[in-house]
Amino acid sequence: MTAPSITLTRLDVQRLERLIDSLDDTLPGVIALQTELDRADAVVGHDEVPADVVTMNSRVHCREESSGKDYHLTLVYPKNANADEGKISILAPVGSALLGLKVGQHIDWPAPGGKTLKLTLLEVESQPANGGDFPE
Repeated sequence: MTAPSITLTRLDVQRLERLIDSLDDTLPGVIALQTELDRADAVVGHDEVPADVVTMNSRVHCREESSGKDYHLTLVYPKNANADEGKISILAPVGSALLGLKVGQHIDWPAPGGKTLKLTLLEVESQPANGGDFPE
């Protein structure tokens, strides 16, 4: 499957590259994140990112296609991750896969046990970059 086109903000790219530089680059999550950063179709200023694109600290609503289960997730830096609160680390497979997605696009999400789930992005419920809020 071809990965969907993604748009990232310059600030997210700068912060995520700093994060990558501070970690062991052989960790699977680091490799996946670097791959996502490298394949961005567009890198824009935070004031230019469309409101329907996932940026860091965005809260999103997505659906797993085969089960129809809905997820409300917030994409966060590793230190803020908390699965019980739906705060997903950018270094988790679903985290790096969500970054830069636009509403209506879908991703394949590697699940435990070797299954692959298909997640469709239904809504970006909040996007701090668009509102000028840039927590790190």
